[in-house]
Amino acid sequence: MSDILLEIHDLHANVEGKEILKGVDLVIREGEVHAVMGPNGAGKSTLSAVLTGNPRYQVTSGSIRFRGEDLLALKPEERAWKGIFLSFQYPVEIPGVSITNFMKAALNAKRKAVGKGELSPAEYLSLMKEKMAFVGMGREFAKREVNVGFSGGEKKRNEVFQMAMLDPVLSILDETDSGMDVDALKTVAQGVNSLRSPEKSFIVITHYKRLLDYIVPDIVHVLKDGRIVKTAGRELVDQIENGGYASIG
Repeated sequence: MSDILLEIHDLHANVEGKEILKGVDLVIREGEVHAVMGPNGAGKSTLSAVLTGNPRYQVTSGSIRFRGEDLLALKPEERAWKGIFLSFQYPVEIPGVSITNFMKAALNAKRKAVGKGELSPAEYLSLMKEKMAFVGMGREFAKREVNVGFSGGEKKRNEVFQMAMLDPVLSILDETDSGMDVDALKTVAQGVNSLRSPEKSFIVITHYKRLLDYIVPDIVHVLKDGRIVKTAGRELVDQIENGGYASIG
């Protein structure tokens, strides 16, 4: 059996004084893809924010261990350097910063944090071209400002490119299907599926079945009112599709 990558125990969290997570328990092993589904306001995005260290969210009790280490003791950037990646529901625009320079700074910061030297300009450009081709991004994207003027699908594809460049061990996709047409969804899912391996794990947060038709999860969780109320296999997605969240828990 694969090693435990992430272990969450009795996690409670507030935002602006309101309790959102009310006792979440979750275990993710290396190589697993977990889907977290649930209605609006259930706490799905709060869970992703807590895992990545968003300062707006306060953990009031419980624990999170990542590769055996206390995740809650780490700063957001330290969590990223250790291999956690978040694909945002609404990726932000960064005017004046090219994708090339943005990714070079992010990648070299991670390399420095793990004791590696910076890539040479030639090494970096070669890696960037390889990963852009990998996710179906044209080379002209390299000079564009980060997400500025991008369509919804282009923003999501850019995030999969970032994922490929940074090579995380745990990727969290927070409603990455939001605002995407079917063609863009297939392209992004193909990129994510190409990154799957026995060492890499994913948390796919979504309302809907359609993303999970392309990124097929090993385990599905339903989050309602701040708690995981049911965990099962892929068949749980069909149950939700047929009966809605009212049929669960």
